[in-house]
Amino acid sequence: MQTIVAKNTDDLSRLFADWLVEYIEDTLQKQDRFTISLSGGSTPKKLYQLLATPEYAGKIDWPKLHFFWGDERFVPFTDDRNNAKMTFDELLDHVPVTKSQIHVMRTDLPPDEAVEDYDTKLHQYFDGRQFTFDLVMLGLGDDAHTLSLFPGYPVIAENTKWMSAFFLEEQNMYRITLTKAVVNRSARIAFLVSGAGKVNALKAVLHGESNPEKYPAQVIQPAGNELYWFLDEAAATAL
Repeated sequence: MQTIVAKNTDDLSRLFADWLVEYIEDTLQKQDRFTISLSGGSTPKKLYQLLATPEYAGKIDWPKLHFFWGDERFVPFTDDRNNAKMTFDELLDHVPVTKSQIHVMRTDLPPDEAVEDYDTKLHQYFDGRQFTFDLVMLGLGDDAHTLSLFPGYPVIAENTKWMSAFFLEEQNMYRITLTKAVVNRSARIAFLVSGAGKVNALKAVLHGESNPEKYPAQVIQPAGNELYWFLDEAAATAL
């Protein structure tokens, strides 16, 4: 595990963007595509805005990137709560990518069919490879959830299926999510965490008792042992 601390959220976005540009470049010297699973939230939003600027957009070989998502709220793509919509608004509509490179979790299907659709896509891409994604970006909730792995829900313990959908009582909506079974087979995983509001959750995940049902982010343990925590100084007081 590697921990990288930036002064504030703006510096965090720039630090991560520089790291990402270098990782993409290095990876594409060894293979013909780079697969990334994106996350939603305010911290990634700033990152996506930065990557869309001329300063960064020109440093990335966009036609060789393939985009996936870690989880999705089961709302229409036109809904501002939709993670994919946010990414399109802030990044994908502003860089040279094609529809064939973008793999959105469908919310125009019933949840079980959406799971099957995305599971098929994932297996088409990753079956037979040493790793699944080259990079999975993750956030951390103040309840220690990541992806749509929320405390107390059985999806946390899923060891075989790559996808799951379930009704999240607290939000009165379905969520669709990758599981640890596919995420932990990634080459690298990077958490982006900012703000004092995440200190207790971060402290519990990193230093608390082993209790994934209560602290779901503890289940994230990449097979390649390449786990990164990108933090701002406010969140890093948990270290």
